[in-house]
Amino acid sequence: MARDSIVILGQVLAGIIGLNVALELAKRGYGQHITVIGRELPGDSNVDYTSPWAGANFSGISGTDPNALRWDRAGYLALMGLIERGAEEAKFLAKTESTEYWDEQPSAEKIKSVTEYLRDVKVTPEADLPGGVSFGLSFTTITLNAPAHCLHLKSLLSRPEYGSIKFERRAVNALEDAFLSPKTKIVFNCIGNAAKTMPGVQDAKCYPTRGQIVLAKAPAVKQNVMRHGKDYETYIIPRPLSDSTVILGGYLQKGDSDGRVREEESRSILRRTGELLPVLKQNDTRILKVAVGFRPSRETGARVEREEIQGRTVVHNYGAGGTGYQAGMGMAQDAVDLAQEVLGQLPVSKL
Repeated sequence: MARDSIVILGQVLAGIIGLNVALELAKRGYGQHITVIGRELPGDSNVDYTSPWAGANFSGISGTDPNALRWDRAGYLALMGLIERGAEEAKFLAKTESTEYWDEQPSAEKIKSVTEYLRDVKVTPEADLPGGVSFGLSFTTITLNAPAHCLHLKSLLSRPEYGSIKFERRAVNALEDAFLSPKTKIVFNCIGNAAKTMPGVQDAKCYPTRGQIVLAKAPAVKQNVMRHGKDYETYIIPRPLSDSTVILGGYLQKGDSDGRVREEESRSILRRTGELLPVLKQNDTRILKVAVGFRPSRETGARVEREEIQGRTVVHNYGAGGTGYQAGMGMAQDAVDLAQEVLGQLPVSKL
């Protein structure tokens, strides 16, 4: 049996997008055919490996195009289903009370879409909105402990019942190099920010979106709170099973590739999050770390698309920006669906 019949290419990361594709394939019985390759793997720390530093929740941060709305819905329902079934994949996921605010009124399409499937959704009365806020929504969100979840998925996927998926640290300089042998039938291209420059892809629509976060220990924080501004994002996201740590953010700086921590931004994050949720100002809040990462963004939205290159099949799956954790499972479902004709040539072994 060829373990490189299916290759999932992460290039500078085997992050949440690639892991979700591996999980979807394993659930459909193809785990025994998969090799996941990447220069960085779960457990690593690198400014280009953004997955560990994500706030990792379901939120209204995504766009309003039909694909984004559809992937959000699929992702929320899939993650919620894992939690409610007590699935092993849900170990580092949690249902969490959430309140989100928008400085500018979100589109009617956005509101209609999310209120159809979010749990416990309520529109915030106008009298209860903070100053400068036009719209608010409360609901039950899903929060994830990002680094622990990625490590846990890698561990699960390596088990025999998932197909003993192989994870290999490997630097790939061009898309064609991901076809590891003549037996490789398909490559899932999940290379994130590398899509802009990698030969064989070179997608000019791709760009990094810089973010800076503060990781804090804050035992008083039990809820998710976000404020979507015109040119900023403020968020407070508790991490499940993390000894009361929370992600405080943040920034969405399009095209900014400066990996240095900016002290003035840390101060701004602490000020904004403290105003949004005053319990953060209690004495038991303690800063643990400040980190910078680059969300793999793309003009017109993420690319989930099949392409034949010199007679070989590639399914592109990148450009999710800051929505990889919430939309990634929906994107993975679409990516694997696109590959079904090729996958049908391989024997399956159901979970």
